[in-house]
Amino acid sequence: MPDPVGKLPSELDQLPDRDAEETAEWAASLDAVTEHAGPHRAAYLMRRTLQHAERGGVPVPALLETDYVNTIPTAAEPAFDGDEAMETRIAGWNRWNAAAMVTRGSRLGVGGHIATFASAAWLYETGFNHFFRGKEGDGSGDQLYIQGHASPGIYARAFLDGRLTEAHLDNFRQEAGGKGLPSYPHPRRLPWLWEFPTVSMGLGPLSAIYQARFNRYLTNRGIKDTSASHVWAFLGDGEMDEPESTAALALAAREGLDNLTFVINCNLQRLDGPVRANFKIVQELESQFRGAGWNVVKSLWGTAWDELFALDTTGALVRRLREVPDAQFQTYATRDVAYIREHFFGAEPALAELAKLLTDAKIDECFHSSRGGHEARKVYAAYRAALAHKGAPTVVLAQTVKGYTLGTGFESRNANHQMKKLSGDQFRTMRDLLGLPIPDSKLNDELVPYGHPGADSPEVRYLQERRAELGGPAPARRVHAVALPEPSEKAFQSVYKGSGKQSVATTMAFVRLVKDLMRDKETGRRWVPIVPDEARTFGMEALFPSAGIYSPLGQTYDPVDRDQIMYYKEAKDGQILNEGITEAGSMADFIAAATSYATHGETMIPFYIFYSMFGWQRTGDQMWQLADQLGKGFIVGATAGRTTLTGEGLQHADGHSHLLAATNPASLNYDPAFAYELAVIVKDGLRRMYGPDAEDVFYYLTVYNEPMPQPAMPEGVEEGIVKGLYRFKEGVPAKADSPRLQLLASGTAIHWVLAAQELLAAEWGVTADVWSATSWGELRRDALEADEALLRGEQRTPYVTQALDGAPGPVLAVSDWMRQVPDQISQWVEQDYSSLGTDGFGLSDTREAARRHFGVDAHSITVAALAQLARRGEVPASAVKEARERYGL
Repeated sequence: MPDPVGKLPSELDQLPDRDAEETAEWAASLDAVTEHAGPHRAAYLMRRTLQHAERGGVPVPALLETDYVNTIPTAAEPAFDGDEAMETRIAGWNRWNAAAMVTRGSRLGVGGHIATFASAAWLYETGFNHFFRGKEGDGSGDQLYIQGHASPGIYARAFLDGRLTEAHLDNFRQEAGGKGLPSYPHPRRLPWLWEFPTVSMGLGPLSAIYQARFNRYLTNRGIKDTSASHVWAFLGDGEMDEPESTAALALAAREGLDNLTFVINCNLQRLDGPVRANFKIVQELESQFRGAGWNVVKSLWGTAWDELFALDTTGALVRRLREVPDAQFQTYATRDVAYIREHFFGAEPALAELAKLLTDAKIDECFHSSRGGHEARKVYAAYRAALAHKGAPTVVLAQTVKGYTLGTGFESRNANHQMKKLSGDQFRTMRDLLGLPIPDSKLNDELVPYGHPGADSPEVRYLQERRAELGGPAPARRVHAVALPEPSEKAFQSVYKGSGKQSVATTMAFVRLVKDLMRDKETGRRWVPIVPDEARTFGMEALFPSAGIYSPLGQTYDPVDRDQIMYYKEAKDGQILNEGITEAGSMADFIAAATSYATHGETMIPFYIFYSMFGWQRTGDQMWQLADQLGKGFIVGATAGRTTLTGEGLQHADGHSHLLAATNPASLNYDPAFAYELAVIVKDGLRRMYGPDAEDVFYYLTVYNEPMPQPAMPEGVEEGIVKGLYRFKEGVPAKADSPRLQLLASGTAIHWVLAAQELLAAEWGVTADVWSATSWGELRRDALEADEALLRGEQRTPYVTQALDGAPGPVLAVSDWMRQVPDQISQWVEQDYSSLGTDGFGLSDTREAARRHFGVDAHSITVAALAQLARRGEVPASAVKEARERYGL
């Protein structure tokens, strides 16, 4: 209840006060300061007191927000380790060539972005010159997550150091001929340069956190010492609105990932306007990161502001900087000095007096260009502070001007993200500002030239020497792939034998197979099991005691189930990544492990198992990121299908993930029916992804939670399993002229089809052959390749056509998926083709009721088969009507 003066009680009211009189004296002192010196002075004293207490180790809550000033004052900046004038010239050439490349490309309409790199140039240049470790030194080097829209600047630097030519730059965004540069960081398109795809905004920061975490995982498990690697993620302030950007901040702090630095380019603009028009994005981000446990370094103001802060004896300037909203500050960057004097300094008398001491030139410099992100020394100091901080990750909030150095037509303009070219006059202005030796005769509106000081120039030699000291070029992707030895055949053989009379779900069969493979002496330690919280749902608890759950702290408590065989065991060298309820985080884990063969030269075999509904549907963007990053591993959609997960209902009933997966060219998608099929597919996947001729693909497997007897593997079916189709059970004709058809099924639907095969034979005199379609997607992929071969004048028959060649009667395809999934192969099936599936929304009920609802149970299949034969005149139409009535359809 409120007290008499209307103030709400606080948590402190519940704590004992050992000396109420002393407490009252402190409160009275604060009241006195407020009354005599004003609330601003009182607030200042409180902040200084809290800061002093924090430095002294007194356990008080840290401030979430500091003043709108640099964290590191100029007097505390470390000595700059480099030739600042030389680095300024290098940055000038890179700025020029980035703008020239996009402008030249704009003649062809391919577009590009200029303003982002223009604002962030020093954030990258300082890192390349002093911090980013390359891959030719010891260890793996650093991992750089480059902001996607800044790619022109990275290409410009690679041009300056000789890794790219003018021809390359002129093929920016023109990749069809195989010699172009991709628009953004795309490893699959430019695999020797780019490591991490980042332009699907939000995925870069999320992946960077889990990459830094995976680096620690490799070290703690004794796979590779990655302690010298640092992860740098370059982000935009607008990008931080993406939920994924901040989704794992607490994880990074909780695990003390001081091998991670976020650099957020705070130019205060997103794609079409201010990030926080009426607020302050820097202060918001500071609070968010501090609250999550990060170290925050703000680099907001350039050296020109030092004079203003020195004159601010009343604190009025700092107060004014905190209260001006971002959109208004952007306006200051575009208006003249008179406007700034009136609207900024005219806000209160103390500021007006301060402004009288400033020249117009000083105000112009401060408000139009002097930002912390535009000075190498400021950025250098921030990065040094980030690397020096231990025990938590660091975020550098660097304030810049979007479009900096591109002229008044670009700088701080809401439309500059959409502006793709500069005019000849704008290039002249830029040239003069950067001091580049490019004559007027080469500048026109048609084809601005690239600039290069020469391969043996002091600038290029300096750049290359700095990179040599730091371990070679960056960014760079290197693959030193070493084929993994084939695991022991023993694990596979035990699955090939079947389960006898025991009923085993394919989900459980997969987990048992991997558990045995993890025991392999050569490759077992390279498996990385990943699961978002529900390991016990998938029967993975058996892995807990033997493999352990990874935790950098180990296990600091006694688990409640310690007296059980399969107790919850955490360990510093644990193998399992049990991520909690985060499919996005689990996918980020998977990507880091799936690309470790390139990032660290250590091949890992990740498998990520999840509720199939929450894979491609929820994190499909990351599946594409995985493909772009050339990742390898097994993605496992468990409790798959629309009718096998009883009771859970619509949001858990997956009938379409195979359709989504089919859109990804790097994903090999399988829907096995039996445990032995899983074993064959996993064995072949290990060969294809990790063998001598390794391919840049990954596997999507769907497994089911419906326990069924698992048959032994028939002879000679391995090729059909891998290719996607084989005849599992041939029908036995009751008589020579029995009507006949072919029943194709994938996954758990094989059991409904086998039951329908018996019904058709026993009750309707129809013979049906049952085929297991392990992969509708691979059948389609093979058929498409055959079609492409025809365009080249090569004759090749698709495998599905070959397999069904001569098979009598029509074809009926059945699955626990939407009909579009099996219909992927329809145009290459020469027989009459139809399908059954689970189109529509899922629902809660028993498996039997759900299958009857969708028309895929054995009775429905039987009726559909009879209808197909009736259309061909092979059974009387009355049989279809009779069957419907008999089965109650």
